[in-house]
Amino acid sequence: MKVKYATIIVEDMDESIKFYTEVMGFKIDSKYDLGPAGAITLLAGEGDTMIEIIKNPTDEPGLFSIGMDVEDLNTTIKELKTKGAKITMEPTPITVGQLAFIEDPNGARIALIQHH
Repeated sequence: MKVKYATIIVEDMDESIKFYTEVMGFKIDSKYDLGPAGAITLLAGEGDTMIEIIKNPTDEPGLFSIGMDVEDLNTTIKELKTKGAKITMEPTPITVGQLAFIEDPNGARIALIQHH
């Protein structure tokens, strides 16, 4: 597994983009308008890991999850279950592939993503 994203739910997308680009030095990688479901902006810094900022009507602002790329999500979930991982969302289709969530012992969310 490879860390792909740190996902942060934001209150104000424009203000957050300005902070991460002008203050922190990140560059906008891509933007996604989800209509009434919100918006996503991916910000690239040095290295491969990105910050994903999301504005939506349902989640509270703050750190939401750490996203990890996996080659085969179904196999990864099966392996993690045998090791006792707490699966909080089974593999679900999303626009870029499939997504599942697990939780670490401290309650931190880990998103497992298999891209197309």
